Amino acid sequence: MARLPVIVGFGGINSAGRTSSHQAYRRIVLDLLPSSIQQDVLLDLATITNMAEYKNGLWHTPSGESLDAPALIDSIGESLLARTLIRRIHPELFDVDHVVLHKSATLHADEGEEQLSFTVKTRSLPKDRPTNWHVSDVSDTLSKVVVEGSLETFIKDTRPLSVKAAGQLPTGFDPSKLYQSRNHPRGLQMTVYGASDAIKSSGIDWEVIRSKVAPDQMAVYAANSIGQMDDLGFGGMLKSALIGKRTTSKHLPLGYAQMPADFVNAYLLGSVGNVGTSIGACATYFFNLEKAVDGIKSGKFRVAMVGGSDAPITPEVIEGFRTMGALAEDTALLALDQLTNQAEPDHTRSCRPFGQNCGFTIGESSQWTLLMDDALAIELGAQIFGAVPAVFSYADGHKKSISAPGIGNYLTMGKAMAYLRNIIGQEGLAERTFIQAHGTSTPQNRITESHVLSKTATSFGVKAMPVVAMKAFLGHSQGTAGGDQLHLSLGVWQDGILPGITTSHAVADDVYQEGLKFQLKHQDYGKEHFAAALLNSKGFGGNNATAVLLSPQQAMTMLEKRYTPEQMNEYQAKKVGVMAEAESYNQAMIRGETLPVYKFGFNVLGGEELTITDKEIHLPGYDLPVDMVMENDFQDLSE
Repeated sequence: MARLPVIVGFGGINSAGRTSSHQAYRRIVLDLLPSSIQQDVLLDLATITNMAEYKNGLWHTPSGESLDAPALIDSIGESLLARTLIRRIHPELFDVDHVVLHKSATLHADEGEEQLSFTVKTRSLPKDRPTNWHVSDVSDTLSKVVVEGSLETFIKDTRPLSVKAAGQLPTGFDPSKLYQSRNHPRGLQMTVYGASDAIKSSGIDWEVIRSKVAPDQMAVYAANSIGQMDDLGFGGMLKSALIGKRTTSKHLPLGYAQMPADFVNAYLLGSVGNVGTSIGACATYFFNLEKAVDGIKSGKFRVAMVGGSDAPITPEVIEGFRTMGALAEDTALLALDQLTNQAEPDHTRSCRPFGQNCGFTIGESSQWTLLMDDALAIELGAQIFGAVPAVFSYADGHKKSISAPGIGNYLTMGKAMAYLRNIIGQEGLAERTFIQAHGTSTPQNRITESHVLSKTATSFGVKAMPVVAMKAFLGHSQGTAGGDQLHLSLGVWQDGILPGITTSHAVADDVYQEGLKFQLKHQDYGKEHFAAALLNSKGFGGNNATAVLLSPQQAMTMLEKRYTPEQMNEYQAKKVGVMAEAESYNQAMIRGETLPVYKFGFNVLGGEELTITDKEIHLPGYDLPVDMVMENDFQDLSE
């Protein structure tokens, strides 16, 4: 009997805001929500962007005003919204109009000379030039530069990027200020915030969960697809020597793509359970989710944390994708809209899945999902936000170009539809399932992914399955994109609204539409209309995955067949208190009263502190031991 992996907590941060309690989802469908919920979303954004601080019943702005909640929203509501979703990259990350370049200048001199001189344009001179540079003969355009004891140096120049939009975290949000970040790369700062949010969003203290689970029955699977590429990670390691700076001891280790998992184990959960990092470009999140789901279904694990944290909005990464022709450049967006009378396009519409588009928009995000087996969730009274019974992942086979699309996604979608039909039937698949598409907004993706979706839908007799794509609002957060898709899909069962692809005004002529309904507007279907969703990822290099997501109502209908009425009544009674704790956490976050979990040097164990026998291992701080009595899986092959 397979155990059902259920979602009992989720959280993180992306360009729409905090993910837990459906805050990021609600930012996207804000206009269709009641005013009280709108107020909570905007107050939350005010707090995390440092636009207001809550004290003594009032909201205090940096300018010195003290306002009640409605007055604050009236005052800065539009400004808060403008700090979210896809938009022009804010200078707090870097100046897209003045990105620094370094031009090499090799200096030649006779042997024994102590000084070298050369002439450069004055605009090329670095402001932070070394002290052994002496400038003379200054004119409007040229300067003579004398360099002592150096045969090679670099001259800085700047230029604007042709890509100026991104799905940047809300402007003003700085995770490094919320804990002792110690020069952690941005992606790891986001990890601490996002994973903490997921843990606390469950409404169940982690120590309570840990007391019910043996140390080796926990798992953490997390990654990012590109590593930490900013100046505090791999980026700094690669360029420090080139710009005259010192490579630090943190650049290399903190740059690795498995660091999000390592940070959660070491500084948040203190887990000694199974750990893994699967990397597969855009499908990275779902690859890690698949490992957790399979482990819980088989009984190997009882609780698992799945996550990702990507911070790829750097000039170098943007330039890398741009030269591939993958990103939406300003000139291409202007041409697409036939705009000749303005310097820049509407950056909020840079990403247009399945519409007339010209490239994807890069984004940053940290997303974390807390899963349990159904028995543990019922025992603890956990709130069940949904269930993930299966994830399918397949490669493309032989390829000519490594970046070209292939056949693997037909397998992932086909398997997922077949699996889902077994659970909810043909009517449930055809009438009560939506697709959360990969939807990158590239001309190639709109054709190839729509063909995958259309071909599989019609093969299963589906006439009009709704298709949406969250990247329209969030951008493409690389390996964490699946987490964005998963968590914002959960909001549909909280508020009943399926977010449309509102940045695409029409479906492109070359998009396959048979069997599908590309939803270009938000639509209120009701909280219980959909039984499931199919979350699709169609990744670079041949990495494809589709996750099957069941609604909380569908999950509970299934569990009522496994547990007695008495067990379910007891579960429902416990859940009341858990939900109250979760909402208490949500309100504390809105008021800015809760900081991330970060346990540096906390309860560090050494081998001499363990109690070890041939039957079990006891770890201090854990109620249950590690069981050493193991079955022989190969009894028929053993002596």
